[in-house]
Amino acid sequence: MSRLKSSLATTLSVAALVLGAPAAMAQDRPGEGVSYIMAQPSWDTGWFHTEIVKQLMAELGFSAGATMTLDNPAFYQSVAYGDVTMWVDGWFPGHDIYRPVFEGQAETVGAVAKGGALEGYLVDKASAEKFDIKTLDDFKRPEVQEAFDRNGDGKADMVACPPGWACETNIEHHMKAYDLLDHVNPIKAGYAAAMADAIASYQAGEPIFFYTWTPNWTIDQLKPGEDVVWIEVPRIDLPENLMPLADNAVQPDIEGCVANPCMLGFPANDIVSVANTEFLDANPSARALLDAVEIPLADMSSQNAKMNAGDRNIEAHAAAWIEANRELVDGWMEQARAAATQ
Repeated sequence: MSRLKSSLATTLSVAALVLGAPAAMAQDRPGEGVSYIMAQPSWDTGWFHTEIVKQLMAELGFSAGATMTLDNPAFYQSVAYGDVTMWVDGWFPGHDIYRPVFEGQAETVGAVAKGGALEGYLVDKASAEKFDIKTLDDFKRPEVQEAFDRNGDGKADMVACPPGWACETNIEHHMKAYDLLDHVNPIKAGYAAAMADAIASYQAGEPIFFYTWTPNWTIDQLKPGEDVVWIEVPRIDLPENLMPLADNAVQPDIEGCVANPCMLGFPANDIVSVANTEFLDANPSARALLDAVEIPLADMSSQNAKMNAGDRNIEAHAAAWIEANRELVDGWMEQARAAATQ
């Protein structure tokens, strides 16, 4: 009789495990059978954290189609229509100009990098000291224009933003607001190529003047305070939609700035995820994951530097980061899985 009871108990236990397996799998992989389309920006400094999120979504069971590389206007229109599902490269408040395009159909979620996305203008440190350059107004001086004029048109050449980037709008606003149109020539070619040319010029001992943001490989290669310095705008003057954020365009303790606090002229941005609302509502685990993910700016910049040096195996970089931060990542995954059962 005791053997019969033991055999029966074993059979029931195995049956319970078998019956429970699909439920356990569904809990671990709540996105099983759900496909989505990830977008990434035309600036490659955002591709690392894009790949991290893609790999975490895969752990939850979601299936990604081919990643689409889009400029800002195309992305925000596409995510509103549902042609793409998400990206993790919204820059807000800089991208607030696109809210009328997507609000009601898509939404911002979480913050991949809270308040760490800075923007501004830099010059090489040697030229800043030689010509006593402190603000953009100094580029109205003939000797400064001549030093930074690389094409002989009489204007200082500055690496700026390609058409379609939100920063292009802000830079154009600054050029007009500070009466710099006759003194500065914004270079709007491909940013990576233009900056590579600027770095080569710097290494040859020539003056350089450029716009950049963080995280970015430029800050890894041209270190503020050592190679270059952040310069200030003459006063805070922003496009009308950003003027309520004027106080945020002045930041304290910016390493390598010519002043403290530093009047950068751009509000500090959060890097956030933007996703289609219908998808988020149907997949609470995806919403919870996007809300939880936060990646240090230093890690982004370090990867960007590797990529710029020729190591562009972004998939491997992301996998290595996840492995190195497994305990942190497991906490995010636990939140995502819990959201799917609520």
